[in-house]
Amino acid sequence: MVKSEILRKYELMLIVNAKLTQEEKDGIVKQVIEVANKVGAKIINNQIWQERVKLAFKIKKCNEGTYYLINFESNSLAIAELKQLLKLNEKVLRFLLLKQE
Repeated sequence: MVKSEILRKYELMLIVNAKLTQEEKDGIVKQVIEVANKVGAKIINNQIWQERVKLAFKIKKCNEGTYYLINFESNSLAIAELKQLLKLNEKVLRFLLLKQE
């Protein structure tokens, strides 16, 4: 089996500007899920982890953020595309992508 075909479990945490409308927030998460599915990832769970949290410091001139948690299985090649999408999206304040053991 080729190494890129092995599915591993990942956890993605997104911080989105809390002042966006709910439709805009849902659109960002939907876009991330669509890209993940397009590159062969299998979404296990997605949810709002915390709604409207005051940030410790301003990120891109924002004081509050909404945290989203997405669990999925994917190969290692899909991770690069997801990271690129998240870096280019200006509405995503921060993200953290972890491989679960």
